[in-house]
Amino acid sequence: MYLDVADLRTFYELPMGQLLRGLIGQHIRCFWPDLEKQRLIGIGYAGPFMRPYLGNAERCIAAMPAQQGAVPWPREADTASSLVLDGCLPFSDASFDRAMMVHVLDHSKDAADVLREAWRVLAPGGRVIVIVPNRRGLWARSELSPFGYGRPYSRSQLKELMQTCQFEVLRDEEALFMPPTRAGYILRSATTWETIGRKLWPAFGGLLIMEAEKKVFRPVRIDGKKNPLRVLRPVFVPDGAPAGLKPIRRSGADAVRVARTSR
Repeated sequence: MYLDVADLRTFYELPMGQLLRGLIGQHIRCFWPDLEKQRLIGIGYAGPFMRPYLGNAERCIAAMPAQQGAVPWPREADTASSLVLDGCLPFSDASFDRAMMVHVLDHSKDAADVLREAWRVLAPGGRVIVIVPNRRGLWARSELSPFGYGRPYSRSQLKELMQTCQFEVLRDEEALFMPPTRAGYILRSATTWETIGRKLWPAFGGLLIMEAEKKVFRPVRIDGKKNPLRVLRPVFVPDGAPAGLKPIRRSGADAVRVARTSR
């Protein structure tokens, strides 16, 4: 079940939300340092993490699910947000070069359907960043942030989901190694927690951040060679069949198969 968009907006305006936005944003910018002339779509509630790309990306669109609700985004410019349905984005095929998915796979009833729709609107070779709660982390067990209300994933579960939806995983990282708390001394030392946690307990980060690339399968041409695939043929010739087809009886069998006449 999705959280209300008003609650999400309020959280990212609070000190803890601003801190998480900065910590998670560092990982995203390491993956995508620059999106000049790229078309970016954020699915779920990705606006806080798309803001650094407003200045150089060709286009930034925030697609917010109807179950969550939508708010104008960004505040300092013309609205670039839209209300969408899960698994039904109002954009044509290959409309975007990059996609960012936050607070969506962990809340949607059918995460695979949402991913397949993201695959559709991405151009061939397009990339997606997915952010979900880590099943091993503490943030999935805390209600202090929106990441404690959704469905957490393990790394293998998320990777299998991406591959099922025709994405090739390029790299992944953990984030949020500090404990979920509002204690001021913990929040002030968040950067230190991130540095130490990445070295001492890397598998127990609060979030999983995964980058993947859209895979496009190409048809295989077989020129002048026998097709290795077995093709099922009709066992009889119906009335009005093309003249190029004739029945051939197999010796010792009553079945009739169809073959093209040799020319």
